[in-house]
Amino acid sequence: MPIHVLLGVQTLVVILVSINRLSSLTTGYVAPNEFLRWVDLINMLVLPLISAVAFYLLKRQLAYPSAAYEGLAHVALNVTFIVGLYLLAASYGTHEVTNYLHVRFCNDGQTDALCRIIIYNDDEFSHYVFFAGFVLMNLVILFMQVLFPHPGKAGAGDIALLVLNGVFIGLGIFANLAFEEIGLDLYVVALLAALAVALLIRQRNQPMFIYYATAYVLGLAGTFIYKSVA
Repeated sequence: MPIHVLLGVQTLVVILVSINRLSSLTTGYVAPNEFLRWVDLINMLVLPLISAVAFYLLKRQLAYPSAAYEGLAHVALNVTFIVGLYLLAASYGTHEVTNYLHVRFCNDGQTDALCRIIIYNDDEFSHYVFFAGFVLMNLVILFMQVLFPHPGKAGAGDIALLVLNGVFIGLGIFANLAFEEIGLDLYVVALLAALAVALLIRQRNQPMFIYYATAYVLGLAGTFIYKSVA
């Protein structure tokens, strides 16, 4: 099933993002003028681009010729996907540049106007734009499955692969939520988890509902348990 390959790409991106962020392999500067580090450039132009292409191919894979294919709902989902993709790209462009400037020049408690602007763009504005795009793109995938329900029945092997990929995404969600101060990201994850579970209850055995319910419920539950214990 090509869906498993595309979900596997997203899993690989999550792993590579973690390596890129947490290791020292990419901390060198891209050019002599030190305009960015490799970690920032890769997180802005390479990994999100791979993820976005996989998202698009997944959306395309879910649709099949039917009465809904030429309908307004499908057009609306395509437009929503474009809007979400644009917002997501804008957020990466804003965040990676200002995060680099924040860490390098404004990380010692500076309160001058320039640092306040850089920090706001890094910690707040870019996050708002990111979550807007992230929610829209993921909602499109979920509602594409509603509009184009999988015609067959997912076998045990398919379900196992969906759950496996979902577990990796869930671990990525946990890593981003559990060790940070709770903010808007928690509500975004809770929204997508609740929607995925509701859709799974309504339409069982649909691949995307299984995948999203696994990933987001696992990430949310793991975060809740960790925060409660900590």
